[in-house]
Amino acid sequence: MAQVTVTIAGKTYRMACDDGQEEHLFGLAHRLDSIINDIRGVFGEIGDQRLTVMSAITVLDSLAENERRMKGLEAEVRSLRETRDSLLDRQAEIEGRLAARVEQAAARIEVIAERMVEPGN
Repeated sequence: MAQVTVTIAGKTYRMACDDGQEEHLFGLAHRLDSIINDIRGVFGEIGDQRLTVMSAITVLDSLAENERRMKGLEAEVRSLRETRDSLLDRQAEIEGRLAARVEQAAARIEVIAERMVEPGN
């Protein structure tokens, strides 16, 4: 297990993470630090606990919005898949009818060709 040291809101924290996840944890810490700094810029010094709560709410609000968007996208994907499946079924039906007509035309052509080669024509 890897150990990393991150700085959030001017405080240093030593944290453990899975091997190979160090950069990811640094990135998350940097994003949280940015959110805290943004909130601090709007509200000033309001206390660490309040900053932490407001940051957590900001992150959860973003998460909730992304979840809402993802559900919308999942519904859109389902709809597109249903449309695709319907179109593929229709295409197969049309191809089947076309193949039947081509077979009928080929049979007629064979009959005509046989008549043309029959003696006396």
